[in-house]
Amino acid sequence: MSIFGKIITAVKGGAREAGEAIVDANGIRIFEQEIHEAKDQIAKAKQNLTKVMAEKMKCDRQITQLTGETAKYEEHAMAALNKGNEALAVEVAEKIANLEHELNIQTNAKTTFATQIDSLKGMIRQAEEKIRSHERELAMIKTTENVQRATQSISNDYSGGLSKMVNARGSLERIKAKQQARADQMIAQGELNDEMGDSSLDAKLKAAGIGETNSAASDVLSKLRAKAGQK
Repeated sequence: MSIFGKIITAVKGGAREAGEAIVDANGIRIFEQEIHEAKDQIAKAKQNLTKVMAEKMKCDRQITQLTGETAKYEEHAMAALNKGNEALAVEVAEKIANLEHELNIQTNAKTTFATQIDSLKGMIRQAEEKIRSHERELAMIKTTENVQRATQSISNDYSGGLSKMVNARGSLERIKAKQQARADQMIAQGELNDEMGDSSLDAKLKAAGIGETNSAASDVLSKLRAKAGQK
């Protein structure tokens, strides 16, 4: 293949891919439009069916009329024969033959119309059932599309929210760390104050048994001994 031919092939391939991309992007809209066009075609088919049914009704009326006329002229032919008027009977018989010929034509036409009507009705019923099936599928497709879009939106929001939550968690940990550091500092400050103040010295003297001691118990015991000595 020449270079020019390859270029043409590549262009055609690109056009095909672009066309497929457009179809894929608008698949639901195209499907919906196809259903709408199919409904229009069925509506036209029903109009044509009514015309065929009207023709059959016309045949029915003509058959009824021709049947009545044939019966009437048969009576006339019998009357002519009864009166011995052979020529008139023959003329009436020719009229009857023409009526029967037309009656046969109308009967065949009625049969043809009836067959066409049954066939068209069956085709229309099948087409309408297919359209109803397509409409159910379209409803499911639309629902699925909406659910998938909502799910995707939620996923995107969750991903963004998760990132925000991670950032918020980091901020919370930093705040807790600062609060812990402040609490530790306050405890250390209290310990330092105890060590540097008089209270720390008094505690050390008390531990060494120097200074003020708790003499309440020894005083009580001395009083009890004094009372016992008096007795």
